[in-house]
Amino acid sequence: MQKDNIFLISMKFFNLIQQHTIANEHLKLVTINHGASVQKLFFKDVNNQEINVVLGFKNPDDYLNNPAFIGNSIGRYAGRLKKGFTINGDYYPLYHEEGVHLHGGKEGFSAKNWEVEEIKNGENPFIKYTYYSKDGEEGYPGNLKVSVTYKLNGKSFIIFYEAETDKTTHLNLTNHNYYNLNGKGSVRNHCLKVNTNQFLEFTPDKLPSGNILNTTGTPYDFSKEEKLMDKKDFKGVDNCFLINNPEPVATLYSESTGIEMKVKTNQPAIVIYTPQNLPAGNYNNSFSEFSSICFEAQGYPDAPNQPEFPSTLLKKGEKYTNHSIFEFDIRS
Repeated sequence: MQKDNIFLISMKFFNLIQQHTIANEHLKLVTINHGASVQKLFFKDVNNQEINVVLGFKNPDDYLNNPAFIGNSIGRYAGRLKKGFTINGDYYPLYHEEGVHLHGGKEGFSAKNWEVEEIKNGENPFIKYTYYSKDGEEGYPGNLKVSVTYKLNGKSFIIFYEAETDKTTHLNLTNHNYYNLNGKGSVRNHCLKVNTNQFLEFTPDKLPSGNILNTTGTPYDFSKEEKLMDKKDFKGVDNCFLINNPEPVATLYSESTGIEMKVKTNQPAIVIYTPQNLPAGNYNNSFSEFSSICFEAQGYPDAPNQPEFPSTLLKKGEKYTNHSIFEFDIRS
């Protein structure tokens, strides 16, 4: 009887996962409400062949085991924090492992089933998901209402986060898509350009030391477009770049498909990450070493404990916004 009950509970949870599709003339987007996640994003290559430019899992249920946060919405705090923070003299301890709080805690927004608020089809289709995070969830203060809207506008894929709180809290949201403009294999043959000359110095536990470094002469200098495989001693990218130049923040290009993607955002920083190897999973295609690249537009990591960093405080009556645009085209 006990095993039957467990089975029924499991089936009920699986049924809560919903898949949604919107499309326009240029792009087709498939999302799921679990983690408000992007599962597929299609754009046609130079040969007019449809390419899924985001790495994902084949089935919605596969997202229940997603240690790499593939396609997820991340919160309440993207990136790494120390094991707590202080607001107005009150200390808020957070879930942490070896002193580091990562991507919102033990069960951040990426592990929640979001509600579908609105779906609109037509020329500029969109889907809007919402989640209500209760005061004290994962240790954070304030009842928080958060939403993400995924919109297709021409050749642009737009991600728009909004949030409001009834109590001062810290908030730092982002999307964790893994891009591959070939739809398979590796991104080592992709060209990357990043329009910034500053990045954060990290300690061995990948928390910021507080120092801001210049990219010149470092492995993080992508001021000139360059194939990743041609980068001297390329061992992957995993750092937080500070946005201090006009848009686009970054440009990614694949000679194989002719697809170019430009990244724009209103955020002060962007984490660029190329995983060397993926965790085992039921992926939507065959991928190899350095399978993909993430562009996580966000605030600075550990800003609540770094007074010199831009603040991530959100107060009652204020509205948080995180607006990112991924523009696709065929390079002529």
